[in-house]
Amino acid sequence: MKLTMSKHALVRAAAGFGLALSMAVGTTVLTTAAAHAQTVGTGTLSFSGDAGDYISGGQSYSYSTASQDKLNVSAGADQQHIGISVNGANGDYWNLDLAAPAGKTLTPGVYSGATRYPFNSATVPGLSIWGNSRGCNTLTGSFTVSKVLFGPYGYVQALDATYEQHCEGGAAALRGTVHIDNPAPPAVLDLGLGVAVAGTASTLDGKATVHGTVSCNKPAQVAVAGLVTQVKNRVLNRGPYSTSVKCVPGAPVAWKAVADPTGTTPFQKGLVEVAAQATTTDSDYGNTVTASQTVAVRLSSTNTVS
Repeated sequence: MKLTMSKHALVRAAAGFGLALSMAVGTTVLTTAAAHAQTVGTGTLSFSGDAGDYISGGQSYSYSTASQDKLNVSAGADQQHIGISVNGANGDYWNLDLAAPAGKTLTPGVYSGATRYPFNSATVPGLSIWGNSRGCNTLTGSFTVSKVLFGPYGYVQALDATYEQHCEGGAAALRGTVHIDNPAPPAVLDLGLGVAVAGTASTLDGKATVHGTVSCNKPAQVAVAGLVTQVKNRVLNRGPYSTSVKCVPGAPVAWKAVADPTGTTPFQKGLVEVAAQATTTDSDYGNTVTASQTVAVRLSSTNTVS
């Protein structure tokens, strides 16, 4: 591809760089994921129903992590809804949903006039407890949140609530409580990316080798990918690269990758632009974390295969 512009723009871009490693600062981007289920550390869920209540069958049910029942909790980053699931040691399964009206955060307070979640209208709270192959088609009810603590990305640290549900407009009620106590939320993954301003161009295969570092505050498998661009003799040459490294906290971890030119023009000694992006998943929250950096890099010639 012929260009009418010169390569002076790349020269000016590189002028401010030394021959040290250039590190991205403030480039971490956190992409919100869907609600991420977390195991409840300490928790209970119990309810009982009046005679004629379809969900409870007029019986009482109680589950606890101390009794080897498994509780999971999930919430969105908007902190509007909390979902709790129970897998009882006896084979029972139940789900409880508590939601503030649309656009509102779930905070301590009384939520009256609730209808079936997630079909509640935007202006009313949402509620639903169902399981063991039983659920309401329509319902009315209310719930009271006495305590709720959120962490990043919908992490639920604590919840204390009571609830009352009436199926199909009936007078019979199901009444229950839920208590959740989890450890303090884990740290959010902080990802750093560096690109070295010196690389090599092979005179044997025409490929460019670039390198740098990634850093993190907790273990993560990091994919590094990008594009090497060079303008040489008014010809634009590009080549993608990718690699993957295991990042551990502490000292930065080195990465190295080879860019193969997409055309017939080899990479040559001189200036290139290296665009890099590091990507990983924060396993504690299920969200994607990226860090980006674009750097002017000077390639030196090498007579070895990349």
